[in-house]
Amino acid sequence: MSFWKTITRKEDPRVYDNKDGHLVRSLKVRDFLALGVGTIVSTSIFTLPGEVAAMHTGPSVVISFLIAAIVAGLVAFAYAEMAAAMPFAGSAYSWINVVFGEFFGWIAGWALLAEYFIALAFVGSGLSANFRALFVPLGWKLPASLSNAFGTEGGVVDIVSVVVIILVALLISRGVSQAARVENLLVILKVFAILLFIVVGLTAIKASNFMPFIPKYHETANGAFGGWQGIYAGVSMIFLSYIGFDSIAANSAEAINPQKTMPRGILGSLVIAVVLFIAVSLVLIGVLPYQQYANSAEPVGLALRAAYHSGVATVVQTIAVLGMFTALIGMSMAGSRLIYSFGRDGMLPKWLGKLDEDNRPNRALWTLTIGAVLIGAFFPFAFLSQLISAGTLIAFMFVSLGIYALRRREGKDIPDPSFKMPFYPVLPALGFLASLLVFMGLDYQAKLYAGIWFVFGLIIYFAYGMRHSSLAKKEDGQNVKNETEAGEDE
Repeated sequence: MSFWKTITRKEDPRVYDNKDGHLVRSLKVRDFLALGVGTIVSTSIFTLPGEVAAMHTGPSVVISFLIAAIVAGLVAFAYAEMAAAMPFAGSAYSWINVVFGEFFGWIAGWALLAEYFIALAFVGSGLSANFRALFVPLGWKLPASLSNAFGTEGGVVDIVSVVVIILVALLISRGVSQAARVENLLVILKVFAILLFIVVGLTAIKASNFMPFIPKYHETANGAFGGWQGIYAGVSMIFLSYIGFDSIAANSAEAINPQKTMPRGILGSLVIAVVLFIAVSLVLIGVLPYQQYANSAEPVGLALRAAYHSGVATVVQTIAVLGMFTALIGMSMAGSRLIYSFGRDGMLPKWLGKLDEDNRPNRALWTLTIGAVLIGAFFPFAFLSQLISAGTLIAFMFVSLGIYALRRREGKDIPDPSFKMPFYPVLPALGFLASLLVFMGLDYQAKLYAGIWFVFGLIIYFAYGMRHSSLAKKEDGQNVKNETEAGEDE
């Protein structure tokens, strides 16, 4: 078989239906809305608006959030159709494997794997910063060696981050139904905290803090600041805020009636998240001049204390810390399902694709957890925030283009889904181009490390995955059968 035919061999969707049929379908629309809002409205809503405003946009951070939401919305439509048509574990990896072939599925999946490893470490780092900030007024402070990543400001390990990531893994290992109940409760608490911040913050807004709304453009040590160049840089940095809907799709094999639950969960959670992000950004900038949010990992608490609402700041930050567990739950569930899918298909060692006696992919879960703990231990918060978007955007481009291949097969070997991406064939192309533009706006460092990650992924595929995948085994078996039949004919 030619090299091209080898890397474009496609998995039969019925195989995934059969393999994933062992997973327990127990998640409803409310669970996916909570999972989506909990993952999208994560650490980033309490950290990124202030950071991006200080580094790139000034008050126009709201525009960056809105543009990023439009790009994410275009891709979310594609995700909704894909998840409805093919409710498989592994989201983009499994879908692209079916519509474009094994190699391209691996690239999309490997891109998402970077997202989940790094995002889990990123959220753990943000939770740790906010948790430790709660105890500063009481005079309690962890030593630098236990507060920061290795080699950062005297740090050895961020111990709080390590502990919370492991606690979340222990919760999920007991089953997604139990994790979903905890997620739903924490999301309600977190939305309450966000609304409390918005209501209290509105009483302290100063119109002068919004002037000029789009500062004059100039270059800084962080890159572009002000003007549309700064807004564009802000979009690329902010985009990680909206990646949570992939975590919904990754769990589609555990959805009840995925034809309805997946589109409603993906699109509904994104709409709720956009409204909350824009409201928080407006209040943050209105309460305190954006320059004061530079290098702050907890701008919401900073703004409330500056407005003489230290008591509210404590309440909001306490709930926010608890609420950050929702993102850890969402990312851990989605990332473990992706690693399980790699093992299921033989792209990584088969033991990763094995379920335990209760049909839970816990081997994949603990592999993800250990990887995230190591990444969080060695890389600082600011560094992690720059790297999450790159892999996700590449997966988003694949999914957007995948709609064209999917449409040709719907109603044939792939079920005709009840939800379809509107304005076909224009919207899939716009989703691809918008994702590409955001990717081009990522800084050099993010692209460099993304490139290194993909080189590593290519080595794994050509050295291991291409020869050990389920499709390769099936192909070898067919070749042996053909040779045997040919020998018998002679």
